[in-house]
Amino acid sequence: MSKSNHSEARPPLSSPIRNRVVWVFFSPLLLPILVAVLYQIDPFDPKPLPDHDLFHGSLPVPFKNTHVLRRPERVGEGFLLGPEDLAYDSEARILYTGCGDGWIKRVIVDKPVTDTVIESWVNTGGRPLGLALSTASKEVIVADAEKGLLSVSEDGATKVLTDEAEGVKFKLTDGVDVAKDGMIYFTDASYKYRLEEFIYDILEGKPHGRFLSYNPSTKETKVLAQDLYFANGVAVSADQTFVIFCETVVRRCSRYYIQGERKGFTDIFIENLPGMPDNIRYDGEGHYWITMATAITFSWKQALKYPFIRKILGMMVKYMGRRPSMEKDGGALKVDLEGNPQAHYYDAEIAGMVTSGLKIGNYLYRGSLLYSYLTRFDLSKFI
Repeated sequence: MSKSNHSEARPPLSSPIRNRVVWVFFSPLLLPILVAVLYQIDPFDPKPLPDHDLFHGSLPVPFKNTHVLRRPERVGEGFLLGPEDLAYDSEARILYTGCGDGWIKRVIVDKPVTDTVIESWVNTGGRPLGLALSTASKEVIVADAEKGLLSVSEDGATKVLTDEAEGVKFKLTDGVDVAKDGMIYFTDASYKYRLEEFIYDILEGKPHGRFLSYNPSTKETKVLAQDLYFANGVAVSADQTFVIFCETVVRRCSRYYIQGERKGFTDIFIENLPGMPDNIRYDGEGHYWITMATAITFSWKQALKYPFIRKILGMMVKYMGRRPSMEKDGGALKVDLEGNPQAHYYDAEIAGMVTSGLKIGNYLYRGSLLYSYLTRFDLSKFI
């Protein structure tokens, strides 16, 4: 008796299974083609950055300490969500910091870390970044990434001072400082991208940043410098003759003169920094502290040099929601009144994203966008 051929016949593959087999077979061939097509049609269009020599080396620093961040004290752990910038009231001994949940928190720092008192003071309803104390008005001035330039009175009343200049709205109000005469100086890091999109501004390589002033008496907002590459931290000089502002992407800080023969002019305060600068603070003792979110790693150096790498990174963020980790050695650079580097404190084991550094007594307090606490270490142990 012969066997039926039907008993040996295999059922046809179902449509989902067939599609999967085809995809597995062809995907190694199609993926590069699909990526190439997507690269061509994606509208993100990074541009070359000016003067590639900026990215070939860093200025020499006399003293370096590469391990100070490994065992720092943590201040307010769990109660400070992304404390980005710091301002200190020396009379009240209160440290102000703006957090990712919209709160400006007050931290009493004259106690051991274990006894730290933290007060949720004012919620701006936005994202407070730069903070400064106005001795003229007794207010806290806030660069809020979402709301604009704000003032907060002693009783907590919040007011928007300005949110646009020359008809262009701020998208990422960032750094701020106040002169003794009450004039406010601040930056809008980008008029194109919001804080949650900041990586696109850096990767695009176009100058969307502005450095501005606001006069509380006349309510006038002025653009003092524009076409800046991610304008960031601001510090009025100790003698009140100029204001320093930082540009993160091109690793430099410039000074804009507000007094004297050079009033209205801008020159370089310090350039070729060993990392990407964020905030800058004067310590009242003859030094500025420039915090750097990351060193210029090999990956960042190549990305800054080649626009096509930045486009690929931008596409990864857009379509995959992430990019490779490129940050390391976040820290702080101490410079003198003329912009000459004195000491560089950082740590190879720290990923980066240090955004602010403020010296109070022997301690350097540091903020970050990533962590839920401030860190501090005793500088006297690392001189």
